[in-house]
Amino acid sequence: MNSIRIDINRSKGIIDRNIFGGFAEHLGRCIYGGIYEPGSPLADEDGFRRDVFESLTRLNMPLIRYPGGNYVSGYRWQDGVGPAEERRAQLDLAWKSLEPNTFGTNEFIKFCRKLKTEPYLAVNCGDGDMREARDWVEYCNGTQPTYWVKQRQAHGFPEPHNVKYWGIGNEVDGPWQIGYKTPQEYARALTEFAKVMKWIDPDIKLIASAVSVWEHDVVERAQLMIEQAGSLIDYLGLHWYVGNPTDDFATYMAIPEMLEERLSAYEGLIRALRLDNKLTRPLWIAVDEWNVWYRTHPALGKPMNNLEEFYNLEDALVVAMQLNLFIRHAASVKMANIAQIVNVIAPIFTNPNGHFLQTIFFPFELYSRTCGNVALDVVVETETFSTADSSGVQLLDVTATLDEQRNQLVVYVVNRSQADDIETRLSLLEGYFAGDVQISTVNGKDIKVENTFETPNNVGTTQTSMNADGSVLTYTFEAHSVTAMVCSLT
Repeated sequence: MNSIRIDINRSKGIIDRNIFGGFAEHLGRCIYGGIYEPGSPLADEDGFRRDVFESLTRLNMPLIRYPGGNYVSGYRWQDGVGPAEERRAQLDLAWKSLEPNTFGTNEFIKFCRKLKTEPYLAVNCGDGDMREARDWVEYCNGTQPTYWVKQRQAHGFPEPHNVKYWGIGNEVDGPWQIGYKTPQEYARALTEFAKVMKWIDPDIKLIASAVSVWEHDVVERAQLMIEQAGSLIDYLGLHWYVGNPTDDFATYMAIPEMLEERLSAYEGLIRALRLDNKLTRPLWIAVDEWNVWYRTHPALGKPMNNLEEFYNLEDALVVAMQLNLFIRHAASVKMANIAQIVNVIAPIFTNPNGHFLQTIFFPFELYSRTCGNVALDVVVETETFSTADSSGVQLLDVTATLDEQRNQLVVYVVNRSQADDIETRLSLLEGYFAGDVQISTVNGKDIKVENTFETPNNVGTTQTSMNADGSVLTYTFEAHSVTAMVCSLT
Protein backbone atom coordinates (compact mmCIF):
# COMPACT_ATOMS: atom_id res chain seq x y z
CA MET A 1 0.00 0.00 0.00
CA ASN A 2 1.06 3.60 -0.60
CA SER A 3 2.28 5.20 2.59
CA ILE A 4 3.01 8.57 4.16
CA ARG A 5 5.13 8.57 7.32
CA ILE A 6 5.32 11.70 9.44
CA ASP A 7 7.67 12.50 12.31
CA ILE A 8 6.41 15.64 14.02
CA ASN A 9 9.86 16.15 15.56
CA ARG A 10 11.64 16.39 12.20
CA SER A 11 11.30 19.98 11.03
CA LYS A 12 12.37 21.21 7.60
CA GLY A 13 12.06 24.83 8.69
CA ILE A 14 9.81 27.54 10.07
CA ILE A 15 7.17 28.62 7.57
CA ASP A 16 6.91 32.34 6.87
CA ARG A 17 3.34 33.31 6.06
CA ASN A 18 4.70 35.63 3.37
CA ILE A 19 4.81 32.61 1.06
CA PHE A 20 1.10 33.30 0.55
CA GLY A 21 1.69 36.74 -0.92
CA GLY A 22 0.08 38.28 -4.00
CA PHE A 23 1.00 40.64 -6.81
CA ALA A 24 -0.87 43.49 -8.52
CA GLU A 25 0.48 45.18 -11.64
CA HIS A 26 -0.77 47.97 -13.86
CA LEU A 27 -1.54 45.52 -16.65
CA GLY A 28 -4.82 44.85 -18.39
CA ARG A 29 -7.70 44.79 -15.89
CA CYS A 30 -5.81 43.94 -12.73
CA ILE A 31 -6.09 47.44 -11.27
CA TYR A 32 -8.75 49.24 -13.31
CA GLY A 33 -11.85 47.08 -13.51
CA GLY A 34 -10.27 44.59 -11.11
CA ILE A 35 -9.56 45.87 -7.62
CA TYR A 36 -10.41 49.50 -8.47
CA GLU A 37 -13.53 50.69 -10.29
CA PRO A 38 -14.83 54.04 -9.03
CA GLY A 39 -18.40 54.69 -10.06
CA SER A 40 -19.30 51.01 -10.16
CA PRO A 41 -22.31 50.02 -8.06
CA LEU A 42 -20.03 47.29 -6.68
CA ALA A 43 -17.37 49.77 -5.48
CA ASP A 44 -17.02 51.22 -1.99
CA GLU A 45 -16.42 54.87 -1.10
CA ASP A 46 -12.74 54.55 -2.09
CA GLY A 47 -13.46 52.95 -5.46
CA PHE A 48 -12.45 49.42 -4.43
CA ARG A 49 -14.61 46.58 -5.70
CA ARG A 50 -16.38 45.20 -2.63
CA ASP A 51 -16.99 41.79 -4.22
CA VAL A 52 -13.34 41.39 -5.20
CA PHE A 53 -12.26 42.59 -1.77
CA GLU A 54 -14.38 39.93 -0.08
CA SER A 55 -12.85 37.14 -2.17
CA LEU A 56 -9.33 38.46 -1.65
CA THR A 57 -10.02 38.38 2.09
CA ARG A 58 -10.62 34.65 1.78
CA LEU A 59 -7.10 34.20 0.37
CA ASN A 60 -5.61 35.72 3.53
CA MET A 61 -2.59 37.22 1.74
CA PRO A 62 -0.02 38.67 4.16
CA LEU A 63 1.53 41.02 1.57
CA ILE A 64 0.96 42.20 -2.01
CA ARG A 65 3.64 43.34 -4.46
CA TYR A 66 3.05 46.49 -6.59
CA PRO A 67 3.18 48.19 -9.16
CA GLY A 68 5.03 45.63 -11.30
CA GLY A 69 6.28 43.64 -13.00
CA ASN A 70 7.56 44.89 -16.33
CA TYR A 71 5.49 48.02 -15.77
CA VAL A 72 7.72 49.26 -12.97
CA SER A 73 10.79 49.58 -15.23
CA GLY A 74 9.25 52.68 -16.82
CA TYR A 75 7.16 53.88 -13.87
CA ARG A 76 7.36 57.33 -12.29
CA TRP A 77 5.82 57.05 -8.86
CA GLN A 78 5.47 60.84 -8.65
CA ASP A 79 2.90 60.68 -11.48
CA GLY A 80 0.60 58.60 -9.26
CA VAL A 81 0.33 60.83 -6.17
CA GLY A 82 -1.51 64.07 -5.44
CA PRO A 83 -4.94 65.21 -6.64
CA ALA A 84 -6.22 62.78 -9.27
CA GLU A 85 -7.18 65.54 -11.69
CA GLU A 86 -3.60 66.85 -11.68
CA ARG A 87 -1.88 63.54 -12.36
CA ARG A 88 -0.13 62.99 -15.67
CA ALA A 89 -1.23 60.21 -17.98
CA GLN A 90 1.70 58.32 -19.50
CA LEU A 91 2.33 55.76 -22.19
CA ASP A 92 3.27 52.42 -20.66
CA LEU A 93 5.89 50.90 -22.96
CA ALA A 94 5.89 47.55 -21.17
CA TRP A 95 2.31 46.65 -22.04
CA LYS A 96 1.65 49.21 -24.81
CA SER A 97 -1.17 51.01 -23.04
CA LEU A 98 -2.15 54.43 -21.73
CA GLU A 99 -1.78 54.73 -17.96
CA PRO A 100 -3.99 57.43 -16.37
CA ASN A 101 -2.23 57.18 -12.98
CA THR A 102 -5.52 57.65 -11.12
CA PHE A 103 -4.46 54.70 -8.96
CA GLY A 104 -1.06 55.11 -7.35
CA THR A 105 0.91 54.83 -4.13
CA ASN A 106 -1.66 56.15 -1.69
CA GLU A 107 -4.57 54.27 -3.23
CA PHE A 108 -2.55 51.07 -3.06
CA ILE A 109 -1.54 51.65 0.56
CA LYS A 110 -5.16 52.37 1.47
CA PHE A 111 -6.23 49.18 -0.30
CA CYS A 112 -3.63 47.13 1.60
CA ARG A 113 -4.57 48.59 4.96
CA LYS A 114 -8.23 47.83 4.34
CA LEU A 115 -7.32 44.28 3.35
CA LYS A 116 -5.02 43.97 6.40
CA THR A 117 -2.07 43.05 4.22
CA GLU A 118 1.42 44.53 3.95
CA PRO A 119 2.40 46.55 0.87
CA TYR A 120 5.53 45.51 -1.03
CA LEU A 121 6.70 48.23 -3.43
CA ALA A 122 9.10 47.66 -6.33
CA VAL A 123 11.19 50.66 -7.41
CA ASN A 124 12.15 51.53 -10.97
CA CYS A 125 15.64 50.17 -11.64
CA GLY A 126 15.04 50.22 -15.40
CA ASP A 127 14.97 53.82 -16.63
CA GLY A 128 14.72 55.16 -13.07
CA ASP A 129 17.53 56.27 -10.77
CA MET A 130 18.50 55.91 -7.15
CA ARG A 131 17.35 59.42 -6.22
CA GLU A 132 13.84 58.56 -7.41
CA ALA A 133 13.94 55.36 -5.34
CA ARG A 134 15.16 56.99 -2.14
CA ASP A 135 12.58 59.77 -2.57
CA TRP A 136 9.82 57.17 -2.73
CA VAL A 137 11.03 55.60 0.52
CA GLU A 138 11.10 59.07 2.09
CA TYR A 139 7.61 59.90 0.80
CA CYS A 140 6.22 56.67 2.25
CA ASN A 141 8.18 56.26 5.47
CA GLY A 142 9.75 59.61 6.31
CA THR A 143 9.01 61.45 9.56
CA GLN A 144 11.21 64.55 9.27
CA PRO A 145 9.70 67.77 7.80
CA THR A 146 11.25 67.25 4.34
CA TYR A 147 9.75 68.15 0.99
CA TRP A 148 8.51 64.63 0.26
CA VAL A 149 7.10 64.10 3.74
CA LYS A 150 5.23 67.40 3.45
CA GLN A 151 3.95 66.27 0.05
CA ARG A 152 2.56 63.05 1.55
CA GLN A 153 0.95 65.01 4.33
CA ALA A 154 -0.55 67.48 1.85
CA HIS A 155 -1.96 64.51 -0.04
CA GLY A 156 -3.96 63.53 3.04
CA PHE A 157 -1.64 61.13 4.88
CA PRO A 158 -0.12 62.81 7.94
CA GLU A 159 1.34 59.57 9.32
CA PRO A 160 4.02 57.55 7.52
CA HIS A 161 2.93 54.53 5.51
CA ASN A 162 5.73 52.41 7.06
CA VAL A 163 6.23 50.27 3.96
CA LYS A 164 8.49 47.45 5.06
CA TYR A 165 9.24 45.56 1.82
CA TRP A 166 10.95 47.14 -1.20
CA GLY A 167 12.11 45.44 -4.40
CA ILE A 168 14.93 46.93 -6.46
CA GLY A 169 13.85 46.50 -10.07
CA ASN A 170 12.05 43.74 -11.90
CA GLU A 171 13.46 41.00 -14.13
CA VAL A 172 16.53 43.07 -14.93
CA ASP A 173 18.09 39.93 -16.46
CA GLY A 174 15.44 39.90 -19.22
CA PRO A 175 16.20 41.59 -22.59
CA TRP A 176 12.49 42.48 -22.85
CA GLN A 177 12.84 44.77 -19.83
CA ILE A 178 13.24 48.53 -20.05
CA GLY A 179 16.74 49.06 -18.70
CA TYR A 180 17.95 45.44 -19.01
CA LYS A 181 21.20 45.06 -17.09
CA THR A 182 24.15 42.70 -17.32
CA PRO A 183 25.16 40.96 -14.09
CA GLN A 184 27.87 43.56 -13.54
CA GLU A 185 25.55 46.50 -14.22
CA TYR A 186 22.82 45.28 -11.92
CA ALA A 187 25.16 44.42 -9.05
CA ARG A 188 26.47 47.99 -9.08
CA ALA A 189 22.99 49.53 -9.36
CA LEU A 190 21.64 47.23 -6.66
CA THR A 191 24.38 48.26 -4.25
CA GLU A 192 23.90 51.98 -4.76
CA PHE A 193 20.09 51.86 -4.71
CA ALA A 194 20.17 49.75 -1.55
CA LYS A 195 22.58 52.11 0.20
CA VAL A 196 20.51 55.25 -0.21
CA MET A 197 17.19 53.51 0.41
CA LYS A 198 18.43 52.07 3.70
CA TRP A 199 20.01 55.40 4.63
CA ILE A 200 16.49 56.84 4.49
CA ASP A 201 14.98 53.96 6.48
CA PRO A 202 17.36 51.34 7.93
CA ASP A 203 14.46 49.09 8.91
CA ILE A 204 13.18 48.30 5.41
CA LYS A 205 13.68 44.87 3.85
CA LEU A 206 15.14 44.82 0.33
CA ILE A 207 14.49 42.25 -2.39
CA ALA A 208 17.02 41.98 -5.23
CA SER A 209 15.87 41.06 -8.74
CA ALA A 210 17.89 37.88 -9.11
CA VAL A 211 16.64 35.38 -11.72
CA SER A 212 13.84 35.26 -14.25
CA VAL A 213 15.91 33.84 -17.13
CA TRP A 214 17.08 30.40 -16.06
CA GLU A 215 19.20 29.56 -19.11
CA HIS A 216 22.38 31.55 -18.35
CA ASP A 217 24.18 33.88 -15.90
CA VAL A 218 22.40 32.40 -12.87
CA VAL A 219 25.61 31.81 -10.93
CA GLU A 220 27.38 35.00 -12.00
CA ARG A 221 24.43 37.21 -11.09
CA ALA A 222 24.14 35.69 -7.62
CA GLN A 223 27.89 35.93 -7.06
CA LEU A 224 28.11 39.62 -7.97
CA MET A 225 24.97 40.58 -6.03
CA ILE A 226 26.14 38.87 -2.86
CA GLU A 227 29.75 40.06 -3.18
CA GLN A 228 28.73 43.69 -3.65
CA ALA A 229 25.38 44.05 -1.86
CA GLY A 230 25.21 41.05 0.45
CA SER A 231 25.33 43.24 3.55
CA LEU A 232 22.41 45.36 2.32
CA ILE A 233 19.83 43.06 0.75
CA ASP A 234 17.51 40.67 2.57
CA TYR A 235 16.05 38.50 -0.22
CA LEU A 236 17.01 37.28 -3.67
CA GLY A 237 13.95 37.36 -5.92
CA LEU A 238 13.24 34.45 -8.27
CA HIS A 239 10.56 34.35 -10.97
CA TRP A 240 9.05 31.48 -12.90
CA TYR A 241 5.91 30.59 -14.81
CA VAL A 242 4.92 27.12 -15.94
CA GLY A 243 2.31 25.65 -18.25
CA ASN A 244 1.13 22.88 -20.52
CA PRO A 245 1.50 24.20 -24.07
CA THR A 246 1.90 20.69 -25.53
CA ASP A 247 -1.20 19.33 -23.77
CA ASP A 248 0.81 16.55 -22.13
CA PHE A 249 -0.71 15.89 -18.72
CA ALA A 250 2.10 13.66 -17.40
CA THR A 251 4.82 16.13 -18.37
CA TYR A 252 2.81 18.95 -16.80
CA MET A 253 2.43 17.04 -13.54
CA ALA A 254 6.21 16.49 -13.45
CA ILE A 255 7.12 20.19 -13.81
CA PRO A 256 7.50 20.66 -10.03
CA GLU A 257 10.50 18.30 -10.21
CA MET A 258 12.30 20.91 -12.30
CA LEU A 259 11.29 23.69 -9.92
CA GLU A 260 12.59 21.59 -7.02
CA GLU A 261 15.97 21.42 -8.77
CA ARG A 262 16.03 25.17 -9.27
CA LEU A 263 15.33 25.93 -5.64
CA SER A 264 17.75 23.33 -4.31
CA ALA A 265 20.52 24.61 -6.58
CA TYR A 266 19.89 28.22 -5.62
CA GLU A 267 19.85 27.38 -1.93
CA GLY A 268 23.26 25.74 -2.29
CA LEU A 269 24.57 28.67 -4.29
CA ILE A 270 23.51 31.14 -1.60
CA ARG A 271 25.10 29.01 1.15
CA ALA A 272 28.38 28.79 -0.75
CA LEU A 273 28.49 32.51 -1.49
CA ARG A 274 27.61 33.47 2.07
CA LEU A 275 30.45 31.25 3.27
CA ASP A 276 32.88 32.61 0.70
CA ASN A 277 32.02 36.21 1.55
CA LYS A 278 31.84 35.66 5.33
CA LEU A 279 28.25 36.87 5.29
CA THR A 280 26.74 35.99 8.67
CA ARG A 281 23.37 37.69 8.20
CA PRO A 282 20.61 35.55 6.64
CA LEU A 283 19.78 35.91 2.94
CA TRP A 284 16.38 34.54 2.02
CA ILE A 285 14.68 33.54 -1.22
CA ALA A 286 11.56 35.37 -2.45
CA VAL A 287 9.75 33.70 -5.35
CA ASP A 288 7.99 36.99 -5.93
CA GLU A 289 6.41 36.05 -9.25
CA TRP A 290 5.06 32.57 -9.88
CA ASN A 291 2.01 30.97 -11.42
CA VAL A 292 0.69 29.00 -14.36
CA TRP A 293 0.91 31.12 -17.52
CA TYR A 294 1.02 29.84 -21.07
CA ARG A 295 -2.27 30.41 -22.94
CA THR A 296 -1.69 34.17 -23.23
CA HIS A 297 2.12 34.18 -23.19
CA PRO A 298 3.64 36.17 -26.08
CA ALA A 299 6.91 34.21 -25.87
CA LEU A 300 4.90 31.12 -26.86
CA GLY A 301 3.35 32.92 -29.80
CA LYS A 302 0.01 33.34 -28.05
CA PRO A 303 -2.27 36.41 -28.22
CA MET A 304 -1.82 38.35 -24.98
CA ASN A 305 -5.51 39.26 -24.45
CA ASN A 306 -4.45 41.33 -21.44
CA LEU A 307 -3.09 38.09 -19.97
CA GLU A 308 -6.62 36.99 -19.06
CA GLU A 309 -5.87 33.31 -18.66
CA PHE A 310 -8.70 30.87 -17.96
CA TYR A 311 -7.61 28.04 -15.70
CA ASN A 312 -8.69 24.41 -15.52
CA LEU A 313 -8.35 21.71 -12.88
CA GLU A 314 -4.89 20.54 -13.93
CA ASP A 315 -3.64 24.11 -13.41
CA ALA A 316 -5.01 24.01 -9.87
CA LEU A 317 -3.00 20.85 -9.21
CA VAL A 318 0.19 22.56 -10.38
CA VAL A 319 -0.51 25.63 -8.23
CA ALA A 320 -0.92 23.33 -5.21
CA MET A 321 2.35 21.55 -5.97
CA GLN A 322 4.18 24.88 -6.10
CA LEU A 323 2.79 25.68 -2.65
CA ASN A 324 4.04 22.26 -1.52
CA LEU A 325 7.42 23.26 -2.89
CA PHE A 326 7.53 26.47 -0.86
CA ILE A 327 6.59 24.55 2.29
CA ARG A 328 9.30 21.92 1.69
CA HIS A 329 11.84 24.73 1.29
CA ALA A 330 10.59 26.72 4.27
CA ALA A 331 14.10 27.08 5.65
CA SER A 332 15.07 29.33 2.73
CA VAL A 333 11.90 30.50 0.93
CA LYS A 334 10.47 33.24 3.11
CA MET A 335 8.29 34.99 0.55
CA ALA A 336 6.31 34.06 -2.57
CA ASN A 337 3.86 36.15 -4.59
CA ILE A 338 1.34 34.56 -6.92
CA ALA A 339 0.97 36.63 -10.08
CA GLN A 340 -1.50 38.17 -10.16
CA ILE A 341 -4.53 38.68 -7.92
CA VAL A 342 -7.37 39.78 -10.25
CA ASN A 343 -8.12 39.18 -13.97
CA VAL A 344 -4.49 39.04 -15.13
CA ILE A 345 -3.28 35.40 -14.79
CA ALA A 346 -5.26 35.46 -11.57
CA PRO A 347 -7.52 33.45 -9.24
CA ILE A 348 -10.34 36.02 -9.44
CA PHE A 349 -12.04 37.12 -12.68
CA THR A 350 -14.46 40.04 -12.96
CA ASN A 351 -16.93 41.71 -15.25
CA PRO A 352 -18.92 44.90 -14.49
CA ASN A 353 -21.64 42.85 -12.79
CA GLY A 354 -19.65 40.51 -10.58
CA HIS A 355 -16.89 37.92 -10.56
CA PHE A 356 -16.18 34.21 -10.38
CA LEU A 357 -13.40 32.23 -8.71
CA GLN A 358 -10.99 30.44 -11.01
CA THR A 359 -9.86 26.89 -10.29
CA ILE A 360 -6.50 28.05 -8.89
CA PHE A 361 -8.29 30.09 -6.21
CA PHE A 362 -9.27 27.03 -4.23
CA PRO A 363 -5.90 25.37 -3.50
CA PHE A 364 -4.40 28.76 -2.63
CA GLU A 365 -7.26 29.49 -0.22
CA LEU A 366 -7.01 26.01 1.28
CA TYR A 367 -3.28 26.20 1.99
CA SER A 368 -3.31 29.80 3.16
CA ARG A 369 -6.14 29.12 5.62
CA THR A 370 -4.82 25.88 7.12
CA CYS A 371 -1.01 25.99 6.96
CA GLY A 372 0.86 25.56 10.25
CA ASN A 373 4.10 27.28 11.24
CA VAL A 374 6.49 24.31 11.01
CA ALA A 375 7.28 22.38 7.82
CA LEU A 376 7.68 18.68 8.56
CA ASP A 377 9.93 16.13 6.92
CA VAL A 378 7.66 13.58 5.24
CA VAL A 379 8.57 10.14 3.90
CA VAL A 380 6.37 9.08 0.98
CA GLU A 381 6.22 5.70 -0.71
CA THR A 382 3.93 5.57 -3.71
CA GLU A 383 3.73 4.44 -7.29
CA THR A 384 5.69 6.46 -9.81
CA PHE A 385 5.53 7.59 -13.42
CA SER A 386 8.07 8.88 -15.93
CA THR A 387 8.22 11.44 -18.72
CA ALA A 388 10.79 12.37 -21.35
CA ASP A 389 12.50 14.66 -18.84
CA SER A 390 11.80 13.02 -15.48
CA SER A 391 11.79 9.48 -14.13
CA GLY A 392 10.52 8.00 -10.89
CA VAL A 393 8.05 10.82 -10.23
CA GLN A 394 5.80 9.96 -7.30
CA LEU A 395 2.06 10.00 -8.02
CA LEU A 396 1.42 11.60 -4.64
CA ASP A 397 3.06 14.98 -4.03
CA VAL A 398 2.98 15.45 -0.25
CA THR A 399 3.89 18.01 2.40
CA ALA A 400 2.86 18.42 6.01
CA THR A 401 2.86 21.23 8.55
CA LEU A 402 2.50 21.47 12.30
CA ASP A 403 0.74 24.24 14.17
CA GLU A 404 2.68 24.10 17.43
CA GLN A 405 0.24 26.27 19.36
CA ARG A 406 -2.80 24.17 18.44
CA ASN A 407 -0.87 20.87 18.26
CA GLN A 408 -2.47 20.44 14.84
CA LEU A 409 -1.08 18.52 11.91
CA VAL A 410 -2.05 19.33 8.31
CA VAL A 411 -1.17 16.91 5.52
CA TYR A 412 -1.36 18.23 1.95
CA VAL A 413 -1.61 15.69 -0.86
CA VAL A 414 -1.83 16.22 -4.61
CA ASN A 415 -2.84 13.08 -6.48
CA ARG A 416 -1.20 13.44 -9.90
CA SER A 417 -2.96 10.43 -11.37
CA GLN A 418 -5.45 11.32 -14.06
CA ALA A 419 -7.51 8.16 -13.59
CA ASP A 420 -6.82 6.42 -10.29
CA ASP A 421 -7.88 7.02 -6.71
CA ILE A 422 -5.00 6.10 -4.43
CA GLU A 423 -5.56 4.36 -1.09
CA THR A 424 -2.84 5.44 1.33
CA ARG A 425 -1.75 4.62 4.86
CA LEU A 426 -0.75 7.65 6.96
CA SER A 427 1.27 6.91 10.07
CA LEU A 428 2.74 9.01 12.87
CA LEU A 429 6.16 7.98 14.10
CA GLU A 430 5.38 9.70 17.41
CA GLY A 431 2.11 10.86 18.95
CA TYR A 432 -1.49 9.95 18.15
CA PHE A 433 -4.42 11.21 16.19
CA ALA A 434 -7.05 12.74 18.46
CA GLY A 435 -10.37 11.87 16.88
CA ASP A 436 -11.93 14.13 14.26
CA VAL A 437 -9.96 14.72 11.02
CA GLN A 438 -11.29 17.54 8.82
CA ILE A 439 -10.71 16.80 5.12
CA SER A 440 -10.94 19.41 2.34
CA THR A 441 -10.66 18.35 -1.30
CA VAL A 442 -10.33 20.48 -4.44
CA ASN A 443 -11.53 18.55 -7.49
CA GLY A 444 -13.79 18.47 -10.54
CA LYS A 445 -15.14 15.91 -12.97
CA ASP A 446 -12.03 15.92 -15.21
CA ILE A 447 -8.69 17.65 -15.61
CA LYS A 448 -9.86 20.10 -18.29
CA VAL A 449 -12.91 21.45 -16.48
CA GLU A 450 -12.97 25.22 -15.88
CA ASN A 451 -15.06 27.64 -13.87
CA THR A 452 -16.89 30.38 -15.80
CA PHE A 453 -19.53 33.02 -15.17
CA GLU A 454 -22.11 30.54 -16.45
CA THR A 455 -20.75 27.53 -14.55
CA PRO A 456 -18.83 28.92 -11.55
CA ASN A 457 -18.88 25.72 -9.48
CA ASN A 458 -17.28 23.13 -11.75
CA VAL A 459 -14.23 23.14 -9.47
CA GLY A 460 -14.42 23.95 -5.78
CA THR A 461 -13.64 22.66 -2.31
CA THR A 462 -15.68 19.94 -0.65
CA GLN A 463 -15.58 19.13 3.06
CA THR A 464 -15.80 15.83 4.86
CA SER A 465 -14.46 14.30 8.04
CA MET A 466 -13.37 11.02 9.52
CA ASN A 467 -12.51 9.70 12.93
CA ALA A 468 -8.97 8.61 13.70
CA ASP A 469 -7.26 7.43 16.84
CA GLY A 470 -4.00 5.69 17.41
CA SER A 471 -1.05 6.44 15.17
CA VAL A 472 -2.37 5.19 11.80
CA LEU A 473 -5.19 6.10 9.47
CA THR A 474 -6.08 5.05 5.93
CA TYR A 475 -7.55 7.37 3.34
CA THR A 476 -8.19 7.21 -0.40
CA PHE A 477 -7.13 10.31 -2.34
CA GLU A 478 -9.31 11.01 -5.35
CA ALA A 479 -7.78 11.07 -8.83
CA HIS A 480 -6.62 14.52 -10.01
CA SER A 481 -7.26 16.16 -6.64
CA VAL A 482 -5.77 18.40 -3.96
CA THR A 483 -6.49 17.34 -0.37
CA ALA A 484 -5.76 18.90 3.01
CA MET A 485 -6.24 16.76 6.13
CA VAL A 486 -6.38 18.78 9.34
CA CYS A 487 -5.66 16.49 12.30
CA SER A 488 -5.60 17.21 16.02
CA LEU A 489 -2.87 15.36 17.89
CA THR A 490 -2.30 14.07 21.38
